[in-house]
Amino acid sequence: MRRSQKQALESRSTLTRRGLMLGGAQAAIIAVLGLRMRKMQLEQADEYRLLADGNSVKIRLIPPARGLIHDRNGVLLAGNEQNYRVTITREDAGDVQKVLDDLRRLIPMTDADAEDLLADIKRRPPSAPVTVADRLSWEEFSRVAVNAPALPGVTPEVGLSRAYPRGPDFAHILGYVGPVSDYDLSQIANPDPLLRIPKFQLGKLGVEAKMEDDLRGRAGQRRVEVNSAGREMRELGRQEGEPGSNLQLTIDYRLQNYALARLGDESAAAVVLDVQTGDIMAISSAPSFDPNLFVRGISNANYKILTEDDHRPLADKSVQGLYPPGSTFKMVTALAALEAGVIGPEETVYCPGHIEMGGRRFHCWKRSGHGRVNVIQSLEQSCDVFYYEVAQKVGIDKIAEMAHRLGVGVRHDLPMSAVAEGVAPTKAWKQERYGKDWRIGDTINASIGQGYVLASPLHLAVMAARIASGRAVVPRLIRSRDGVETPIAEAPPLDISPGMLDQVRRGMNAVMNGSHGTARGSRIAASEWKMAGKTGTSQVRSAVVNNKDVPWEQRDHALFVAYAPYDNPRYAISLIVEHGGGGSAAAAPIARDILLFALADGLPPLSAYPENQRGTIRTRQEEMDLVDPATVGTAQSRA
Repeated sequence: MRRSQKQALESRSTLTRRGLMLGGAQAAIIAVLGLRMRKMQLEQADEYRLLADGNSVKIRLIPPARGLIHDRNGVLLAGNEQNYRVTITREDAGDVQKVLDDLRRLIPMTDADAEDLLADIKRRPPSAPVTVADRLSWEEFSRVAVNAPALPGVTPEVGLSRAYPRGPDFAHILGYVGPVSDYDLSQIANPDPLLRIPKFQLGKLGVEAKMEDDLRGRAGQRRVEVNSAGREMRELGRQEGEPGSNLQLTIDYRLQNYALARLGDESAAAVVLDVQTGDIMAISSAPSFDPNLFVRGISNANYKILTEDDHRPLADKSVQGLYPPGSTFKMVTALAALEAGVIGPEETVYCPGHIEMGGRRFHCWKRSGHGRVNVIQSLEQSCDVFYYEVAQKVGIDKIAEMAHRLGVGVRHDLPMSAVAEGVAPTKAWKQERYGKDWRIGDTINASIGQGYVLASPLHLAVMAARIASGRAVVPRLIRSRDGVETPIAEAPPLDISPGMLDQVRRGMNAVMNGSHGTARGSRIAASEWKMAGKTGTSQVRSAVVNNKDVPWEQRDHALFVAYAPYDNPRYAISLIVEHGGGGSAAAAPIARDILLFALADGLPPLSAYPENQRGTIRTRQEEMDLVDPATVGTAQSRA
């Protein structure tokens, strides 16, 4: 069918428009490509010329700033300081030996250092920078920087290094950082590339190790032009990394400092908890050490001093140390017996000074006996026979169950190293552990915190806090991350009768304030801060010998737990003095002072102490080396 002339004209018009549109689109694409080629050939020619030569452009990781750590008041505990260092890259250096010889004319380096450095350089990949010198002075760093054009492969760098301004006060809590080792890398499935940066610092112990992923941050990177001699000519681009998270701890730095100062030269540990929130206000282990020594590279001589000290400064006794809790465990046995109904609040047990069981005599600490005592009196006078008798009726499994409810024999989840689980033994536990049956003598020993029972000062502080509050308080160390408060869940009730808890609290009150209280000498005179507590002595040897007649390491451990104020509990404390002897003489006075410092938010007024002790207390306060000496004047003005 022939088309009309009109149809033919319309068809040609349509084709012409389509052709113009297609041609215009092609022209536009060609123009864009032309402009892009012009930009690449003219404006970006140098950059792409460098990229064509792979060895001329290097990608360097930029270490992020490690997150800061503060106390609950915002005081810096772990920070970063400038660190001048020099690195060398083998593939850029050429003759490494010659470069090192030239460097030795500019910065101090022993023959041994040079040999170790050469071995390290050969062991590392050719493209990996290796640190030649660290923590240089400005003068040394400047000399290297000025001569850098003549030192192929050498790069002067300004980085950051960890610093602990509070030194020994927080060593066991924070731990320390150190260079990443081959062992560290072997323990990580997919190591962060950051960890391969020379001398990159990784958390080794404590919060620094447990919170490593939060504190480390994310690496940045920079692209640099390197000439044929390995010298960095210019920076082509930079992408900054992300700094690590800042952490705020629950610790009060002044209380922490005071606690460690008050422990003095003893081999000891103390833990202070907020009874309502579980916040750890102080957790001290004495003696301590300066973590800055490890960051900077501790000498063999200094390390030997620490490891050979019989007071074990490197060990964190507050969470790692496990000890028989002695009579501080009697509250557990008392509550188990009350709940099981084997003893009533007013029922008494006769104490002649010992009991006979299986042909063996189990003595009370008071050989003449206490006569008839009830629950409150048994705690006040720390009668052992009372607990021997009731424990046989209640049984070890119920005692262990009560111990777990009170926080003993469980591992508390804290970001500290080697937090111990402790032992609240049962029949099944002994069978599994030793393949032996449980005996009645084991129950008798466990009833007074001896035998297989083991607890850390942290366990005992949690126990005291739970008794004081009636709730399953959980210890907490991290208060916030990057300013965001860590939520505090309300602790659930212990599911122990308030009346039974009241019996134990009254007994602890009598320990401090009763006429026969074993720790009456360490009571608090200020009525608004009245304290309830319990002493304990943990046997180190089986032979009955006076502590004064044996070497220090064979003496009994002294323990004490308490909370205050008695009527409205705020803080709980536990304290151990290794080989200190009796809890009432060695541990209770120290714990009383630390608890008073927490209550007073500084050195307490002398009026808080019994009148006959105020002169001694005043002298001690004035002689103490505290981080905030102004508190001394404040305390005296309140006296």
